[in-house]
Amino acid sequence: MSVDSARISELRRRVQTDPSSIAFAQLGEELRRAGANEEAIDVCQSGLARHPGYLSARVTLGRALLELGQLDDAHVELTVVVASAGDNLAAIRGLAEIHQRRGELADALIYYRRALELARHDPELEETVERMEKQVAPQTAADTDLSVEALFDFDRLVEQLGAETPPGVEAIDAVPASSAPVIAPLIGESGDHTADDMFAQLEAGLRDHDERAAAARRELLVEMTPPDAEALAELEHWLESLRSSPR
Repeated sequence: MSVDSARISELRRRVQTDPSSIAFAQLGEELRRAGANEEAIDVCQSGLARHPGYLSARVTLGRALLELGQLDDAHVELTVVVASAGDNLAAIRGLAEIHQRRGELADALIYYRRALELARHDPELEETVERMEKQVAPQTAADTDLSVEALFDFDRLVEQLGAETPPGVEAIDAVPASSAPVIAPLIGESGDHTADDMFAQLEAGLRDHDERAAAARRELLVEMTPPDAEALAELEHWLESLRSSPR
């Protein structure tokens, strides 16, 4: 598209005649809309050097930089705008797009929601927010789905404390076949046990495993030196409290 329209020509003439004229902001925006982003950037940067508080020109600059893929520079300009005018919809949407292009979907969603609050019932924004919520939700669930066992490594703790593991304790999490719940035969039986019986036996086997593990840890406490034993006892108490707390 040609940028040499009558409107642009007139604005360009005014700015050239008076470099301090605030008409630079209008010229920059007209150039950006016409696709002349590089010239728009030059015009806005020159004008902002004289009028740094002209936020609409800074929005134009940020959006032109965004169009050219200069995301970091665009982020700087639009952040300045939002810091001064938190309800500037164009700047907020620009920041949302920047984060989206970077793959920072959670941050992008924050800005898209903020934009939707300012432009309620905007079908494009509503669709964008709904789509991104579906993309972000699985990531959030995966990041927060941590069990107590994943957070607490008992064997690593013992190693860090410098304790020598007593015989038989090093395989505490690998329960011998003789003491582990016999699952496969139960599932394979044709009709000797009901489902309730099977689960009851499985639960009993798992409980027995936990009791054996607790006993082995108590033996470990006895073998350790008093300072180390006291520290491990406190951590063991903490672990038990986490396991017994409601989930």
